[in-house]
Amino acid sequence: MSPPTPGPGPGPGPGPGPARPTLPPFRLEVYFSRWEFTARHHLTASDAQTMTISQLLALGTDDERAAFDELPLGYVETWGTPRLREAIAASYDTLEPDDVLTFAGADEALYWMLQVFAGPGDHVVVTVPNYQAIETLPLAAGARVTGVLLDERDGWRLDLDAVRAALRPRTRLVVVNFPNNPTGALPDRATWLALVELCQERGVRLFSDEVYRGLELDPARTLPQAADLAPSAVSLNVLSKAYGLPGLRVGWLATRDRDLLRTLEGHKHYTTICNAGPSEFLGAIAVRERERVWARNRAIIADNLPRFDAFFARHAGRFEWAPPQGGCVAFPRYLGADGVEAFCRDLVETEGVLLLPAGIYTSQLATVPGDRFRIGVGRRDPGPALAAMDRFVAARPAG
Repeated sequence: MSPPTPGPGPGPGPGPGPARPTLPPFRLEVYFSRWEFTARHHLTASDAQTMTISQLLALGTDDERAAFDELPLGYVETWGTPRLREAIAASYDTLEPDDVLTFAGADEALYWMLQVFAGPGDHVVVTVPNYQAIETLPLAAGARVTGVLLDERDGWRLDLDAVRAALRPRTRLVVVNFPNNPTGALPDRATWLALVELCQERGVRLFSDEVYRGLELDPARTLPQAADLAPSAVSLNVLSKAYGLPGLRVGWLATRDRDLLRTLEGHKHYTTICNAGPSEFLGAIAVRERERVWARNRAIIADNLPRFDAFFARHAGRFEWAPPQGGCVAFPRYLGADGVEAFCRDLVETEGVLLLPAGIYTSQLATVPGDRFRIGVGRRDPGPALAAMDRFVAARPAG
């Protein structure tokens, strides 16, 4: 049998094919990769003051402390351990453990939720300013996305009429984040309930990022969780922000739509599969003792705010300041002629004080004011950072 005739050698290969969606650089993380662990003063932290493992275990029982020492380092359930899901479900008014799916932090949950609901032909409405992934993920997936800009002139108020005007027949999601990052804004209860009702009336799923819930300046303003208010609504939460436990890397989605959670569980099989067992064990203690954890973190913020008020009062000609209504970040205005980007760059390079300039929060959907910066108020002892910032501002020409 004759050998087969050799075919042509390797050629240039097939054409490029359809363009693949690409994600733009994540501006916040790029900035943090340069400065987060090298700056002397991290004054833009988005999380509350963290605890040590021993401090968190001290909130548990004797049995839990003994069990942690003997905890096997094996896999845990993809859905999350029953113990953690029971604790999370108890933090809602209407949910059961089967209404909860855990993830490796909030980012994984956000990623898969937006992958499922945002693709070509879909429409998504998101509030602005926002956490970049909320808009870039659906845009990269081929969805049409409309931004609703919070009203800067009215304390970053959510304009319900603007949300209503943004809705289209193909709108699948309205994505909100309250208390808001980076502004610290919080809608009043009537507006919040009206938003939930609007989404129900229009058959649109409300996706609510609630990672700062529990850190309201006035606890009476704490909003009901979206997942408790509507059968299709989805609440996103995490141990990183209001709990101040980002090192545990535990987040979750909560909704009464169990079919949705089963779909998302299947997607999770392709990424983390499951969380770390020790993290879920410790997370269950934190969620169960959430009122004590939140009270501790609110007390730190309450102790810090007069220091920030005093700093900004001393430099009223350079800044416009308003404390956060909820959460532990605020978005003051810089009035200097040099501009906020130069101010933040020179501040970290000269005094080692890290802030996030407005460019980090640039949106493709609406114009975020370019003269603001994010500052964090949730870490203990901001005095040295504020003193360094004081020196820098005093030495910097006002013009």
